[in-house]
Amino acid sequence: MPKIVDAEARRQEVVQAVFRIIASDGLERASLREVADEAGLAVGSVRHYFSSSDELLVFSFGTVIDRITARLEAALDTVRDHAAGSPERHASVLNLLGQFLPLDEESAVDACVWMAFRHAARINPVFAAEAERSHRSVAAVVGQLIVLLSPGEAGAPQTLVTEAERLLATLDGLCMHALLQPEWMTAEMCSDVLTAHLAVFDAVPAAG
Repeated sequence: MPKIVDAEARRQEVVQAVFRIIASDGLERASLREVADEAGLAVGSVRHYFSSSDELLVFSFGTVIDRITARLEAALDTVRDHAAGSPERHASVLNLLGQFLPLDEESAVDACVWMAFRHAARINPVFAAEAERSHRSVAAVVGQLIVLLSPGEAGAPQTLVTEAERLLATLDGLCMHALLQPEWMTAEMCSDVLTAHLAVFDAVPAAG
């Protein structure tokens, strides 16, 4: 009997090979042949699911966006479950923001891959649509978080946009620092920086 292959599972195996290559050697090495070797497959097997390197890489970009967004949305639901100003709310907000950062092995790979694709989109139009979706998806979650932290500012959209962009810029910087200098930018340091940043909101007290 011929072996029955779960197509979606096989696509995800190939995508995981892409992620490993990007995390260790960069996006430039993620050709069909290199990915096939990493996944332990023949190039023809990879082409059965992805007709070109561009198709594979765009699918991989979409996959990491979906993974990160799913974690953010789940964490946002937890923030909503806790009362404003409570220690539980503070912890849940830090947990949500930590989903952006390379604080464990899985999130480090995701952050590395996500950053690589976002940078590549600047010069490669094949990634433009997913890069736009990435920004909008993440900005939507951060915007909702800002509304939760500043309910009194709900009628001032420009203030909300400014605060959301300020927080996004902080997260991007922390993510890059944590990827490049993990010995210095530890999970504890990231938490301290985020707590200081969030101290501008009445709902979250400054670290003491």
